Amino acid sequence: MNERKITRQIRVGSVAIGGGAPVAVQSMTNTDTRDIEATVAQVKRLEEAGCEIIRVAVLDLEAAASIRAIRERIAIPLIADIHFDHRLAIASLEHGAQGIRINPGNIGGEEKLAKVAAAAKAHQAPIRVGVNSGSVEKDILQKHGHPTPAALVESALRNVARLERLGFGQLKISLKSSDVLTTIAAYRQLSAACDYPLHLGVTEAGGLIAGTVKSSVALGILLAEGIGDTLRISLTRDPVEEIRVAYELLRALRLRERGPELISCPTCGRCQVNLFGLAEQVEAHIQKITTPLKIAVMGCVVNGPGEAKEADIGVAGGHGVGIIFKKGKIFKKVPEAELLQVFLAEIDQMTEDQPPSPDIKDIK
Repeated sequence: MNERKITRQIRVGSVAIGGGAPVAVQSMTNTDTRDIEATVAQVKRLEEAGCEIIRVAVLDLEAAASIRAIRERIAIPLIADIHFDHRLAIASLEHGAQGIRINPGNIGGEEKLAKVAAAAKAHQAPIRVGVNSGSVEKDILQKHGHPTPAALVESALRNVARLERLGFGQLKISLKSSDVLTTIAAYRQLSAACDYPLHLGVTEAGGLIAGTVKSSVALGILLAEGIGDTLRISLTRDPVEEIRVAYELLRALRLRERGPELISCPTCGRCQVNLFGLAEQVEAHIQKITTPLKIAVMGCVVNGPGEAKEADIGVAGGHGVGIIFKKGKIFKKVPEAELLQVFLAEIDQMTEDQPPSPDIKDIK
């Protein structure tokens, strides 16, 4: 792991970004922002999962006006996602958005961009300059041939310069491609070229499996190199899944952790219990636990305790029975029919016995 690059620090509401602050986990609602009840309900689920900043799509003035009511009922900062119409950016800020995401190239020219920058400055809200491979300016595409890493970086820096000329510097930048190698190369180049905080993501990454793999490869490499201040795992899925993947990625890199870590074996011919079902039910049960336990679900009593000896608590299946172990030592033998119930009760007891811990913490 490289040391993190220290970028300029900005704030989105109460969340510090850059300047050595923890990597912040973001997501985006997929509800109609005009449907206040549905949007609030989804944001609350995301908050419970550990989301720290939420972005909502603003398609029209009604959606912009809904931001005020949404803000009043959620606990995390809200960013408005704007395309094409500068009036939506201004209206969103007036209705309480704590940040906006725009592509300055499609906001309507210098005069309109100046109005957006002035509104953002008046409301003390940062702007994310978001460049996607599908939104690079025509002259830059003609120069580079296609959305190369260099093209993405040139587009981003051109648009940042436009805002700087307007006297606006509360910025973060994102460069998103659906291609993993393009994403990695673009962020490396951008990180070397500026000190603004960077928001990491692979756009249009796909469903749960493909999206997790592509995002983890690209973002994992960049974070390991010290690049990145916020991130979103983009999945064609319930956005709560994005938060779970994000924290598993951060935990794997020893940057941050939230709640228990689940260790489970892939099974082999020695397994005599329904380990897939057992692991899934344990995983579902621990989603609301914030105590940073290490929990192991193993398929057999031969290797279970030994392979998971660093776990705080674990279970290993046997023929008609299961062995519950703590810190690698056998604790209790339980009939298979009672195994799940007893094991979950022991997990709950362990979380009650441990002192309170922060919901999310940096790993030192």
